Amino acid sequence: MIENVTFEEIRIGQQASLSRRLTMSDIELFATVSGDLNPSHVDENYTADHKVVGHGMWSGSLISAVLGTLLPGPGTIYVRQDLRFERPVLLGDIVTVTVTAKSKDAERKTVVFDCLAANQDGKTVAAGVAEVIAPTEKFCRAAAELPQVQVIRHDGHELMLKKCESLPPVPTAVVHPCDESSLRGAVEAAEANLIDPVLVGPEAKIRSVADAYGLDISRYRIVDVAHSHASAETGVRLARTGECEAVMKGSLHTDELMGEVVRKETGLRTGRRLSHVFVMNVPTYPRPLLITDAAINIYPTLEDKVHIVQNAIDLAKVLGVEVPRVAILSAVETINTKIASTLEAAALCKMADRGQITGGILDGPLAFDNAISREAAITKGIKSEVAGQADILLVPDLEAGNMLAKQLSFLAHADAAGIVLGARVPIILTSRADNVRTRLASCAVAVLSAAARRRGAAAAAE
Repeated sequence: MIENVTFEEIRIGQQASLSRRLTMSDIELFATVSGDLNPSHVDENYTADHKVVGHGMWSGSLISAVLGTLLPGPGTIYVRQDLRFERPVLLGDIVTVTVTAKSKDAERKTVVFDCLAANQDGKTVAAGVAEVIAPTEKFCRAAAELPQVQVIRHDGHELMLKKCESLPPVPTAVVHPCDESSLRGAVEAAEANLIDPVLVGPEAKIRSVADAYGLDISRYRIVDVAHSHASAETGVRLARTGECEAVMKGSLHTDELMGEVVRKETGLRTGRRLSHVFVMNVPTYPRPLLITDAAINIYPTLEDKVHIVQNAIDLAKVLGVEVPRVAILSAVETINTKIASTLEAAALCKMADRGQITGGILDGPLAFDNAISREAAITKGIKSEVAGQADILLVPDLEAGNMLAKQLSFLAHADAAGIVLGARVPIILTSRADNVRTRLASCAVAVLSAAARRRGAAAAAE
């Protein structure tokens, strides 16, 4: 309930208080609403001690909350507010705001309040005087239910990018970057010191795109070839001969590039089946979420899925997941002979038990809800080391995976980096719809994968 104190009921010396702990969400929401992006509030690297401070008016807003909800409460009209700020409010500080009735004006129905904001140590944060027009009619009713507010951060890929800071840029064949999106993506990744691009395609066309969109490509090597098919063939050859340690898709069609990658005599095939992994940063999920395969294998067989899941486990370990948890998705969490994906899930789990899949913990079949929600798993009585905390989602087929990844991107505001694994080098598949964060994150995955390959090759040589 919310109830006011009318002008007649207010007594000199009467007080009301509330306390609130300052969180990073408070700072971010206040900055978003007010537009105050002063880095001292939102960037921990701005100050020498790496401490962000709350906005001064955050404390002021707590005074407004007391006056508007407690004393005098509903119906109060602000006339003026004088404040002085005496010390900063740091993350985790508990601020207690107290207003005390100081004087009343019967003719104007105004009340002057002393206002004090103090931290958990009793030290004054802000102090001043507020004048309000107090309500004259009694008000008491249920408090309005406020909408839920979710802070959506797009910093989930920052850890990957930080891991790349100590690594050299990866020589990367950028295949046919003949439109703004693909060429800009290569330039941005190069400027972020992630890749050392080799631009493969018709040189005149590449330079024309660069000139049209103001992109400086003067520092980058260009391999001049006639058309997109030659671009794919040459880019793959550069990777096969070791001149490049990664391949990045440009403006050609994915099938055209992958056709050269899988070519038996001249491609980049290994003993593994190629598969695609989305590394998803989902704001509502507490860890990176890998989804596979949503771009290469349309209807993978059980044997294909062995390779697909092993590729994803190996990538998760490269990204820092010590023991990846793999949820094998289906429509249900019980084995149903009429649903092939449930049978394959059971087989994959047993294959992991027998060492045919290594490095991770597998469980399935699991429906999507109990794969990512602990509460859903408990409700359905599922006891599992994977349920509710999956790192990897193995989807039944490309259609399911593609729809899932795009739903997370467009409905849950997820960022999705993408990479193809199982070839001699990582293959970066970018989309024209990708933003800068996504492009850089995809390149970061490739950088970390290439570094892991170098370490593995060095260890094998010893």
